[in-house]
Amino acid sequence: MRDSLWDRRSVLAGAGALSFAGTVPAVAQGADVGVGAFRTMPLWPGKPPGGARVTATENRVERQPATADGNYIVEHVRQPTLTMLKPAKPNGAAVLLIPGGGYRFVSMGNEGFPVARRFAEAGYTCFILLYRLPADGWSAGADVPLQDAQRAVRMIRSLAPREGFDPQRIGVVGFSAGGHLAAWLATRDVREIAAPVDAIDRLPASVTAAAFVYPVITLRDPVAHKGSREQLLGADATPARVAAYSLEENVMATPPPAVLVHALDDPAVPYQNSLLMAEALRARKGAVEVHLLESGGHGFGLGTTKSAVANWPELVAGFLGRHGV
Repeated sequence: MRDSLWDRRSVLAGAGALSFAGTVPAVAQGADVGVGAFRTMPLWPGKPPGGARVTATENRVERQPATADGNYIVEHVRQPTLTMLKPAKPNGAAVLLIPGGGYRFVSMGNEGFPVARRFAEAGYTCFILLYRLPADGWSAGADVPLQDAQRAVRMIRSLAPREGFDPQRIGVVGFSAGGHLAAWLATRDVREIAAPVDAIDRLPASVTAAAFVYPVITLRDPVAHKGSREQLLGADATPARVAAYSLEENVMATPPPAVLVHALDDPAVPYQNSLLMAEALRARKGAVEVHLLESGGHGFGLGTTKSAVANWPELVAGFLGRHGV
């Protein structure tokens, strides 16, 4: 079943990519990379914006078991990046993967590299975002992860002509706090956080469809993930600030199609977060699909040892394919 679905997703519509006016900006240039190899690119030209007050040292922490691609988290991100993986049989679409980590770190080894390999099997050109974290003193404050996510979509769009995918077929898949960031990016009207630094920043930051996997959505008690809320807003956030960053609020008038995946026994981010997002999207008459799984806990990633959650990538790929990605 899995192989047949993956083969079918690899050839879904997408033969003709839309044209992209202009050349790829300099920050997106570089030597080509072969199929099956990861290539990491800086997200910003030079230093990322707003770092004058940042003193924390970026820290990579290895985890077990070790894997060929790397199993690690990154704390205090100073240099955000995009890591690209090209598929053997492109389907003409790209997907931005946003790992979680409670806005305290970015889990590249669990929700980055292995997920990219799985979606590349389905034909997607995959991009993993290593994003800056809100408690490190960046001038954008709580908005700094969104600044990086917007930049990532724009940079992916700039790479479309060279990498051979349609710039109008870009999806986003986010996990846990990365699911909060993905929903923030996908379901709210684009808000410019800083002045553009180059031509890439003038490209659209919208996505065609989205997937939120065990996502943090609300920052309100009793179902908030308190760790994400504290990292994002601090320990004493006002009710107005909590509401402003609770993503069931202020959904755009026409949100992109979205699919949500959550385990009913999630002990960290209650499944009601996904239900709140689904209801908010339905209130805007958006296309939405929800998969509440019997078990799996939190942070299951590919769920290779948890049978109840093992097929979520097929569910997500099927939804994205039906909605243009």
